[in-house]
Amino acid sequence: MRGFAMVVRMSDNSVDPSGNTEAFRAFTSSPAEPAAASKTPLILGGVVLAVVVLAVIAWLAL
Repeated sequence: MRGFAMVVRMSDNSVDPSGNTEAFRAFTSSPAEPAAASKTPLILGGVVLAVVVLAVIAWLAL
């Protein structure tokens, strides 16, 4: 058996999602998105910053 090489296929640990319908549906379904964080603190911080900047500009103008 000179020149004969046996090729052993490695096991496939990943599942091909197109292999069956159940795997494909599990692959394409997205998990529920978490609720969006409130933007109220960001808006309030921006308003406070704008008031402070305007107050400093008015104080320097006098």
